[in-house]
Amino acid sequence: MLVTIKDIAKAAGVSHTTVSRALRGHPAISTETTRHIQQLAEQMGYVPSAVAQSLNSRQTFTIGMVVTTIADPFVPLVAEGIEKVAQEAGYSVFLMTSYNDPEREMTVVETLQRRRVDAIIVTASRVGSLYGEQLERIQVPIVLINNQENGEFLHSIAVDDVQGAKLATEHLLALGHRRIGYVGLLTRPKSNAHRLLGYQAALQKADIPQDPNLIFLPPPDDDFRCGELALSLHLKHQATAILCYNDITAIGLLNTCQQNQIAVPQALSIIGFDDIEAAQYVSPPLTTFRQPRLQMGELAMQMILDLLNKKSVEDQLLPGELIIRGSTVQIYPEQ
Repeated sequence: MLVTIKDIAKAAGVSHTTVSRALRGHPAISTETTRHIQQLAEQMGYVPSAVAQSLNSRQTFTIGMVVTTIADPFVPLVAEGIEKVAQEAGYSVFLMTSYNDPEREMTVVETLQRRRVDAIIVTASRVGSLYGEQLERIQVPIVLINNQENGEFLHSIAVDDVQGAKLATEHLLALGHRRIGYVGLLTRPKSNAHRLLGYQAALQKADIPQDPNLIFLPPPDDDFRCGELALSLHLKHQATAILCYNDITAIGLLNTCQQNQIAVPQALSIIGFDDIEAAQYVSPPLTTFRQPRLQMGELAMQMILDLLNKKSVEDQLLPGELIIRGSTVQIYPEQ
């Protein structure tokens, strides 16, 4: 059975109020009595009530985390980073899903607010300027990771999508590729636009004419299916390499290449974005741009703690790292 303050008071021969104050280190209770009661509580296995503590401090010591879906392979390392910092600071994390729907996302955020969480972290947020007024009314700190809509936000953490796509495209150019395709996702408008910009900037820097036929933006569908459809860049438009919006899209493309007996990377080089765990286990292992997902989660939670402690914070744009594996190959000497 759970040990209560009443049980401790009976064992110590003091009042309920004395025990409550001693456990909180109240100055009205002598040092000797406080030490005795705290030791007794530990011996009896007393566990403080989180509800009672939240009533006293007006904090629940809980953080709400909103993700697109728990099936998203981008999420685990971000969540691990958030939980690591949260637990060290004495906070718990509640996880909810938005399914990439901005209206549902806003509803989830409002639900977490009603649950009295102390702050909220949203990944791949699409609430954007559509819900600016609602966000302003929510009286808890909100940090957005890889925000997907333009608009005024309080705080955000993001990877440098332009830099990532530029590095990936430059890698393909260095391997001799000149017919480089890009497959994007319309379900992530902001990051897709930035990655497309990085791709185009690399081609322009290399004086490679941009062919609109090599930019493929399939109708909204699951990421894997979008990758399968992107094979048309190779079959119809002679792309020798394709930069994919993310690793799931790249794996979808890799899968359909194998089904059609198209050798990767000999006939087609493929490069992804994110460096999810599966990227290193597919065949061939996937060249990709690594997002620092664990660090993003840690920084987002640290930003929350700073905000809760009334410290000033700044939005952060993080660099990533190009990870070269077996899905890209040189096709002829550099020009």
